[in-house]
Amino acid sequence: MHVPDGFFDAPTSVATGLIAAGAVGFSLQRANREIRETGPALAGLTAAFVFAVQMVNFPVGAGTSGHLLGGALAAALVGPWTGVLVMSTVLLVQGLLFADGGLTALGTNITLMGLITVLVGYFITRALLQVLPRRTGSVVPATTVGALVSVPVAALAFTGLYAIGGAVDIPIGKLATAMVGWHILVGIGEAVITAAVLGAVVATRPDLVYAARHLQPDLILVDADGNTSTVSPDKPIAAKPAGRLFGIGIAVTLVVAGGVSLLASAHPDGLEFVGAKLGFESAAKSSAVAGSPLADYGVSGIGNAQVSGALAGIIGVLVTIAVGLTIAKVASLRANKAS
Repeated sequence: MHVPDGFFDAPTSVATGLIAAGAVGFSLQRANREIRETGPALAGLTAAFVFAVQMVNFPVGAGTSGHLLGGALAAALVGPWTGVLVMSTVLLVQGLLFADGGLTALGTNITLMGLITVLVGYFITRALLQVLPRRTGSVVPATTVGALVSVPVAALAFTGLYAIGGAVDIPIGKLATAMVGWHILVGIGEAVITAAVLGAVVATRPDLVYAARHLQPDLILVDADGNTSTVSPDKPIAAKPAGRLFGIGIAVTLVVAGGVSLLASAHPDGLEFVGAKLGFESAAKSSAVAGSPLADYGVSGIGNAQVSGALAGIIGVLVTIAVGLTIAKVASLRANKAS
């Protein structure tokens, strides 16, 4: 789903750039409460983990692959507004250092992958939590559905943007059918990965999961006469320090980026596949940073492809953690000033 330069005309790219900039600015203001509950470290780790797992393309059939988008997962872990910042961090690092997605298309990618997937995934998660049993375990199935739906919705949003400012004249109905159809399959993979990761965290530290911290059990009050009443807490519990778990998380993230990513499918992703089939792939232009020493997730000058890929993944994780922490700290400083 990383959109390259050239797929959209200039007005559409400018418009999505303004939407993305507005979303990031708004999220910096609204992420205050979310970051106060956990601190910036979890946001940095989440960004790095999403970056690492996005390197692992999985096959979805007929010579096509997909990878985790991560918006619904990020929203469930750190909250929707911090989730937007997390996804924007990932896309910024990918675009600037690895030439993954175009620079003029950065606003488009943030809008599709960093805003729509986060908000759609989180809205569905919160809606389902209203009807599911009020317990932390309900977060996993609710977010899994949100993750599944968020991917084809983002694909449909891409189709809408293409109808407005696509570079090549193609039948929009065919584009919508192909994009949504393939990305439903990608969404299934997204749901499986989201369920596995979120399930592991909820099982060990539910207080670190933003969506779960708002599901405190009701308090049962008993008066002197034995009458009972139920009180629902209106404040989320704050996360306890989790230095050991963060260490494990960073280690797992480095293993995924520096090892598991080497097993990724080499097939084109859903957008590339559809572009080739419908004839608009030729509109893609090389990124302005295509000559980066880390372009295409390899370190230039290293002849061994596996070593090059592993080092690139590790560098990407470390840079993403640093950028994610910096952005989260900026948001937390805003919180301190506001309080």
